[in-house]
This record gives sequence, C-alpha cells and structure tokens, in this order.
Amino acid sequence: CDRTIFSVNRHQVFRINVRNGDEISKLNRLVNSDNLKLNLWKSSPALGHPADVLVPSVSLQEVKSFLEDHGLEYSVAVEDLQTVLDTEEQQMQHNVHQELSSNCFNYGAYHTLEAIHKEMDNIVKYYPRLASTVTIGHSFENRSMYVLKFSTGKGRWRPAIWLNAGIHAREWISPATAIWTARKIACDYGKDSVITSILKKMDIFVLPVANPDGYVYTHTHNRLWRKTRSVNPGSTCIGTDPNRNWNSSFGGVGSIADPCSEVYHGPHPHSEVEVKSVADFIKKHGNFKCFIDLHSYSQMVLYPYGYTATRAQDADELDMVAKNTARALATLSGTQYRVGSIFSVIYASSGSTIDWAYDNGIKYAFSFELRDTGDYGFALPASQIIPTAQETWLGLKTIMEHVRDNI
Repeated sequence: CDRTIFSVNRHQVFRINVRNGDEISKLNRLVNSDNLKLNLWKSSPALGHPADVLVPSVSLQEVKSFLEDHGLEYSVAVEDLQTVLDTEEQQMQHNVHQELSSNCFNYGAYHTLEAIHKEMDNIVKYYPRLASTVTIGHSFENRSMYVLKFSTGKGRWRPAIWLNAGIHAREWISPATAIWTARKIACDYGKDSVITSILKKMDIFVLPVANPDGYVYTHTHNRLWRKTRSVNPGSTCIGTDPNRNWNSSFGGVGSIADPCSEVYHGPHPHSEVEVKSVADFIKKHGNFKCFIDLHSYSQMVLYPYGYTATRAQDADELDMVAKNTARALATLSGTQYRVGSIFSVIYASSGSTIDWAYDNGIKYAFSFELRDTGDYGFALPASQIIPTAQETWLGLKTIMEHVRDNI
C-alpha cells in the first residue's frame, strides 16, 4: 500500500493544556482557524486535561507564536508524525510477507480490510457450529458490511450483543481489537465458563470494520482519514462523520453542518449507508440487549448521553457497570480508564452510535476509547495490539456477564 499521496513530513502533535474558560476560547479560535489547517486529535474533556492537535509543518511557527503570545502551555507529544507512520508502514509490509510464507493471520499486526474479512471466513471455517458470517449491507463504494455471528441456539432472534468497531477509519486499534476478540470468543467457548454461559443464553455479533471505505482509504491514501467516503452534493469535500449521523438528537451540539468538517453530521439521519445498514439490522432483529462501540484513543469507558447533560434513566446502573469494567480492565497491565457519560467525560456530541442504541431500547450501551492517552494517538504501535485486546477482553466480559444476569 502506498500512502505517499498524503505526506505528514515534519508534522507534529502538540499537547495543549487549558486551565480556564478563557484558554478554552483561545484554543477553539486557534483550532478553527482555516488557514492553519490544524486537526484536533483529542479535545480537552475538562479543565486541566490537555487537547492533542496535529500541526502541519508549514503552520508550526505560527502556532507556537500564538500559544506563547496567549500564555497557553503546550508540549510536543509527537515530534515527527511521518516517522511514526513510516515505521507503521514498514511493520505492515514485513507482516504481509511473513503471513504469505506462514499462511497464518498475525493478531499482533494491523491488516487491510481484505485480510480482516478473510480471517472472519477462517474463523467460521474452524468453528462452523458456533460462528457464521452475515452481510448486512454494502458501503457507499459497495464494500461488504461483514459481520461475524456467534450463536449456540436455534431461532433467529435470541437476545443479542452487538460489538461495533472501526466506525472512525483512522482508529486502527479498534478493528484489530475486534478481530482478536472474535477469535477469542470462538476459542474460549466450551473452555471458559463465562463466555460459554453467555453464549448459551445470547448471540454475539461482531462488526470489525463499520466504515469499510474509510478504512481502505487510510491504507491507500490518507492514514488519518476519519469519515466515510460518500459524495456531498454541492461540495468538493468528501464524507460524513458516521458517529454524528445516527438518528439521536441529530444535528445538535458537537456536530457541524459543514461537509468539510471532521464532525459533519451528514444531510439527514442515517444518510450514510453504513450507518443505515447497522440501524436497520438492529431494529429488524429487535432483541439486542447490549451495544458496544470501540474507538480510540483516550482510555475511557463511556455511556449515554453525549447530546445532553441530563442523566440517562439508567445512569446509576450504567455507571456501576462501567466502573466494574474499568477495574477489570486494569487488572492485567494496570491501564487506567476514565468512566462516565460521553457528555461529562469527553465532550458534547449529537447523533452518536450509543445514544441511538440507548434511545432505541438497548439499555446496555457503552463506548470504549482504547489505548493510548496520546503518546502515539491514532498511530498506536502494533506491539500494543495484543496487550490492548487482552485487557479490553476483560472489560467486555464484565459487561457481557452483567447483561447475561440482568435480561
């Protein structure tokens, strides 16, 4: 794969600390300045918590001057992003050659969409009594929305859990964790009493890449692409943020009507066929009890709502489950996750996946922001895939156990 079309040579990621409302206003003014072409990687969730901003090489001096003139504290989190991405690319190419010679999928590496879909077929091949694949629709560019279903029971509409991943294209750790999780479910059934008991009672659906066009584009053109790849009539800008496109307070706070924005909500709810495919499948099924959406980065376990400060009806229970999830996750490597509603912990956002799930009767709706907290951001090294997946698994099991016992 050749990503030379999009160069981030000498681009840096600045970590900018904000201590009061005035500094938040200054930061927003800086980030929203069109001529600087900045990209907000991670917004500041609260005073005292930094924001991560990608700064193009041509804007470095101007941004530094602005920060210093306005008294904003900052540090350089990533010195040269191109070097990080070049290393990632070399590791992927090395892995491709290794897999060709061994004919074995390496779960500790990042993969193309084609390779992930092929491994899904392999899981079905090795575990035919437990696993099957379902194509729930096609993307804007006509790629399959390919789902793994794990089931031990007869009947199409058993209570079910939905694991969503890769809705934001550049968050590569999300699909990597999802496909590892799918294999883990298959391997552990009949050996691990928890997953066995869950599957005796419920089905589990895993969608490793919920934004296939965007994911392919991150491999071929622009590693940092976030949105879908749909055409926006009347605009030269491509794509919609699929995590602002759900029919839950659509077009409200934290989403933007400008097609060139990273958080463009789209022309109408479920305008993105990728979003519509998932929503239609879940509504037609009618018996989903849990929806989990994997993102990166920041290390958080979140629950509804994102579009309002008003607490969800089940907030106390969801908060308890999220805290137990974070504790379970930390037992493996000590990785610390923050817990709370999207609105209170990260930022206001409308039209999000888990808000839609919750508003449509799926009580146990959670979103994970996986590793890390910003040392690498979206370019998390492949060496962290398996440790991330292993600890996330402990968190996922905690949620699924609670769902099993409370439906």
